[in-house]
Order: sequence, then structure tokens, then C-alpha cells
Amino acid sequence: MFFSPRLRWALTALLAASKTARTESLADIDHVILFMQENRAFDHYFGTMPGVRGFADPNVQYNNGIPVWKQQVTSQQSKDTDYITPWYINYLGGTWPEATQCMSAGSNGWDANQAAWNHGANNQWAVKNTPYSIGYYKRDDLPVHFALAEEWTVGDMYQESVIASTNPNRVMWISGSINVPGSPQTKDEGGYPYIDNNETPGCDKNGINCYPLKWSTAAEKYEAAGVSWSVFQDADNFDDNPYAWFEQFQDSKTGSGLNKKGMKGQSLDAFYAQAAAGTLPEVSYIVGPMQLSEHPPYSPHDGSWLQRKVAEAVINSPKYSKSVLIISYDETGGWADHVSPYTSPDGTAGEWIDDPYGAAGRTATGPGFRVPFYIISPFTRKGGVYTEHADHTSQVSFIEKWQAAKGRDVTTDEMVPWRRENMADLVNAFDFKNPDYSIPNLPEAPQPHTNSKGVYDGSSYCSSQYGNGRPPVPYTGVGANNDTASLAEAGFKPVRGLLTEGRTLVLESSGQAVSATSYSSKVSLGKASKNHDNMQHGWVLHALEIGGDQFTISSANNGQYICKNLKLCKDSGSATVFVVDFKPSQGHSFKDQKSGEYLASGRKEKLGWQKSQAFWKVFSVTY
Repeated sequence: MFFSPRLRWALTALLAASKTARTESLADIDHVILFMQENRAFDHYFGTMPGVRGFADPNVQYNNGIPVWKQQVTSQQSKDTDYITPWYINYLGGTWPEATQCMSAGSNGWDANQAAWNHGANNQWAVKNTPYSIGYYKRDDLPVHFALAEEWTVGDMYQESVIASTNPNRVMWISGSINVPGSPQTKDEGGYPYIDNNETPGCDKNGINCYPLKWSTAAEKYEAAGVSWSVFQDADNFDDNPYAWFEQFQDSKTGSGLNKKGMKGQSLDAFYAQAAAGTLPEVSYIVGPMQLSEHPPYSPHDGSWLQRKVAEAVINSPKYSKSVLIISYDETGGWADHVSPYTSPDGTAGEWIDDPYGAAGRTATGPGFRVPFYIISPFTRKGGVYTEHADHTSQVSFIEKWQAAKGRDVTTDEMVPWRRENMADLVNAFDFKNPDYSIPNLPEAPQPHTNSKGVYDGSSYCSSQYGNGRPPVPYTGVGANNDTASLAEAGFKPVRGLLTEGRTLVLESSGQAVSATSYSSKVSLGKASKNHDNMQHGWVLHALEIGGDQFTISSANNGQYICKNLKLCKDSGSATVFVVDFKPSQGHSFKDQKSGEYLASGRKEKLGWQKSQAFWKVFSVTY
């Protein structure tokens, strides 16, 4: 159901007016829709997006003095350079924007991605995967994706759960484990570990990827607690429904909850109809058709048509005010991302293994590389960027928190403990005190191509017109870039969530911004600019430990650190250590680790310290 712009505006205004007298909460959400697409990396889609950890990353990793932007190449690949940097897939113009819609990058498998990661150096994408892995799209190539991410809230530290292919990641999405030795599961419950797309009964020759899987899933918790749920899928679901890989679902009786809601599910048309009627179950899983999955060579354009259709169904629903749509991608599909995964320490139970294929040695199973992720809800509308470490298990944790707020316990004991302790539950992405019920006009998405029988055939049509869609790799010359930071768009986003590295931040309070000027040796306050684009107001966080809440802070303007008594100094070892916190609807606080006092905007617009917690509005800025 689609409303006219005038009727939509009237309904939105009426809804907003009806909500002004009360404060919403997590318990007021009635519907959570989980929609997972296929095989795209964060940099590949959103590296140019302003205000996120993208190509302008001020904390970019260096290996022996070489930035991770410079991916090694062999002399067989190029005799003119030792490195390739991120390159725009459509740099040649012409018909290439259409042709590259059906191009593939490299392998999404365990071996290639573990090799690209290279035990944290993250510099082997071109050699161990392909030089196409480094390619990226821009806003004009992905208008619907950018609109959905930026009109609501985009997460820029959301990782695939496993440095591997589809099945392991989707299993983590609905259970919290792949049964790595040391996980809550026993050896005879399957997997041990499940790191490949094996769907043949039994185990691989080395005793791994045992199938079917047998441990308990999230949906079984929902079923037992009386939480309504359903998978929505059509006959062509690209074999992407992970519940179908579990023995208890395979053996479920016709008409039972597991069979009816999990194995069979309901159609996508049923989802659209129920959204329009406001009768969706509490938890919905959307599994799209193969051609609309965005799994290369299936096009982003076709996937955007499905995303727009699903999003429109949710935001035009009479229950939109109580709904959350979470859109994510299962894994990177052989596309590169520059942020080396945040993983557990070696030896963590249920996380690390000796590579059963023998190539990677001792290695982490995950979390893996970043994938696109955004949350659509009145409570995330224009929320900017959500910066907490998260992965697919975060969606399980979010539903647990939400149902707990409603008085139901759906907590799974199958999740690997390190994930529960270190991957966010997504709640900080929401502002329940300041919902925004306005509905934006989304860009149009082209109708996917179909054959004479009405069957989607976009990839075959594309390849018939353009071949494999792969342009020449620009190792040097036209298409090559020597300044990766310049690839990012200028702009800003408000920040939600606990802070992580990778952005230039502006801290504001009462119209004033924390500032480092050329005429003062101390940190001061200056008048905030409308677009937060004064570089004197820019600051970069440096984590003492990845995953922690303690940071030193340096000026984006002159590189100096905030030190004792708010003086600026060049010595990072003398920098003040800040403990950074976040509270939804209030903002971020910055506490001096030694004194226990908080950075604050005091009287007469003076920067100082106070004993009570003081909050700042934080913006992530790309210049």
C-alpha cells in the first residue's frame, strides 16, 4: 500500500502529534523485521559516504610504514607498481555503470578471506583474493542504499560473524554459534566448526562442517516463550533460510510451529499484506530471491528494488511507529574492507582454531570484515552513524533485550560467550525520547529485468549485454588513486553508540565546540559551525585497546594531543586518557581517567572539568 505525498504528510503529522504526550521505550516496539542480503563489504558500498569510517579514516592501519590502502600486488599482476589502492569500479564511464552491476570480485570462502586478512595485516586482498576485490561504488551507483542508510541510522562497525561464506554467517545470525570447539555445544551437535557451505549429511574428511546442525536456535526460544515469528520467503529463496539447515526443523511435523514458520514460512506477498494491515508477527525474517540477493553477479540495482519494496512496506504500515527494520549482509562476497576485524584474544573458547585446511595456521574464526548495516525505525530516523562493535549475534541480542523489556525471557544459552560480552546489542542506536515519525521520499529503483515468463533474470540479461562486467584493473594511470582520503564525500553525521576509532569527531555543547586553534597552546571552546566543518574543531580518538572505552585524543587540525590541564602537546605518551561513555538521548561523556572529572562546557563559555557527568553532542565529519 502506498499513500499519496499529501496523505502521507497528514498521517505523519497526526502520528507525531499523538506521541508528544508520552515517552517511548524499547518495550513499545511490537515488530522487528530482520532482512539479510548477500555478499557485499562496507567499503565496497559505503567507503565514500561522509561521516562514517570509510576512505577518510584518520586511524588507518599501517604495516611497516605502509597504509593498508596500499594492497600488495605481484609482478605478474603489474610490472609498474607494487601496490593497488581502492579504485572506482566505473572509472571508465560509458556503459560501465550498467556492466559492473553484474560483475564479481573474488572468493567469499574461508581460505581466500583468511589469506587476505593475513593474521591482521589485512594487506593481501589483491594477491590472495583478486584486484577486483578493492573496487568500490559511489552514491550515484547505489542511490537507494545510500538513502536508506542516511535517512535512518547506518552502522559502520558491524562485522560479518565469520571470516567465511554464507552458511556459517547465517547460522550465527539465528543461533549465535557455529560450534567452534569450546562453544556451548557438544561435538555431536554438528559443525565443529561449521565454516563452509556444506549441506551434505555427515562431516568433511577432516571432521568439520558436520551436517545437519542440531543445537537450539533463536526461533525455538521465541516459540517456547509465545513470541510470534515467521520466515518470509518465496519458492526461490537462494537456499538462504538458515533454519532449513537444522535437523529439528528438517524433521519437524507438518503444521508444527517449526515447520510452518521456519521451514515453509510465508511468501513475500504475505509480508507486504501483513505489513499493510499492521498484522506482522513480532519477529520476521526476510529471505529474498536469488536474483535480488545482491550476491555477485546479481546486481545491487535489483537488490535495491527489493530493499525499497520492503522498506516502503514497513514505513507505510500503520504499525511503523512500533516497528524496527534491520538490513544487513551476511558476508563480504570477496570484496575488501580496510578495517582489520576486531577479534577475541587467541585462545578464547569457541573462537580460535588451528586452520583445518592447513593454510592459515592458528586463526580466529571471526568476527570478520565489515558489511553494510542500517536500521529503519522512527527511533533511528536521522540518527547518523552507530559506531559500536557489532556482528550478526547483535541482532539476536537485540531481540533478547527487547523481549526482556516486555517481560519475556528468550535468552539463548547457545551464543559464544565472547560475542555476548563484546558485540553490541544495538540498543544504543535508538533514541526513544526523541522519535522522528517523518517519512522521506526514497529514490526510485528500476524494476528488475524478467524473461518472457516473468522470472527474474537480471544477471543473465546483464551478462548477455556486457559480458562479465569487469573493467581493466587500474594499477596505474587513469582510474588509479594516490589519495584515498579524497575519495570520501564531505559531510557529517551525528554519532550514536559507544565510540570506536576511525572518524574525525566534533564535540559540541550549547553552540560551542571543543577547539584547537593556532593561537593557543590550550584546548578551548569556539563557536560551532553549522555543518561542523571547521577543522579546528576536529578530533581523532586513539584507543588504548580495541574494544575498550579508554582513548587519547588528538587534534585533526595540528596533530597535537589533549594533555594535562587541557594543554596541547606532541607527546602521545603524555596525553590525557579519557574514559568515554554514551547514553541515548543525552550524548557522550569524556572522563579524565586520573581525576575522575568530566570534560565540560562551563560558565562564560570556558572549557573545564566538573565532577558530575557532562554530555556532548558528537558529530563525525569528513572534510
